[in-house]
Amino acid sequence: MSKNIKLRTENLNFYYSGFHALHGISMDMVEKEVTALIGPSGCGKSTYLRCINRMNDLIPGTRVEGRLLLDDSDIYSSGVDVVDLRKRVGMVFQKPNPFPKTIFENVAYGLRVNGIKDRDFVARRVEEGLKMSALWEEVKDRLHSSALGLSGGQQQRLCIARALAVEPDVLLMDEPASALDPVATQKIEELIFELKKKFTIVIVTHNMQQAARVSDVTAFFYMGELIEIDATDKMFTRPKEKQTEEYITGRFG
Repeated sequence: MSKNIKLRTENLNFYYSGFHALHGISMDMVEKEVTALIGPSGCGKSTYLRCINRMNDLIPGTRVEGRLLLDDSDIYSSGVDVVDLRKRVGMVFQKPNPFPKTIFENVAYGLRVNGIKDRDFVARRVEEGLKMSALWEEVKDRLHSSALGLSGGQQQRLCIARALAVEPDVLLMDEPASALDPVATQKIEELIFELKKKFTIVIVTHNMQQAARVSDVTAFFYMGELIEIDATDKMFTRPKEKQTEEYITGRFG
């Protein structure tokens, strides 16, 4: 059975003003798989992640060369609606960032921004988002209380629900569990396992065990270069590159 390529990166170079941050990145990501990006701090993995939904556009003086294709369409070609792109490519950040609004309004936010006014539809999508993020049972009786009253782990799942409510194709996660305790981290990992049935997921993580547990494919970045990408079980048992092996076994990084 041939696998459907959801994201294809072709010779991507990225610059912050004069700094060359990503060097000729080429890789494919398969639909409904989890790809983990690993590597030491400052190696380019978060920069690459933010290229996928053009978050780096918000930083003055950045420049992109090469192509990044979502369903065979280059997201950097002229005429791409970046707002529409970010609907299709949701993002969850390292620290939970709920808005100072109710739980309900946090999840409904993206729908309202997109001009959806049908109250029944919004309520249905909020419930679906909270169910998909495994939060519904915990919050269904207090949807109209402040999201800031939730625990850190609940806030992170709320941010995932917010991203899912607009029905993206791809979910980007930038170290989604690094600010959480082990119990909350386990819930996020279980959630990723469930979500990949519907979504293509790209996760940046510093945690080798987490990458091994949640991902189908692992990509190792170092100094702005993609050193190696392969099936996760192969990467963690018999990597091709010495650098990869040294990083995974903790000899550097």
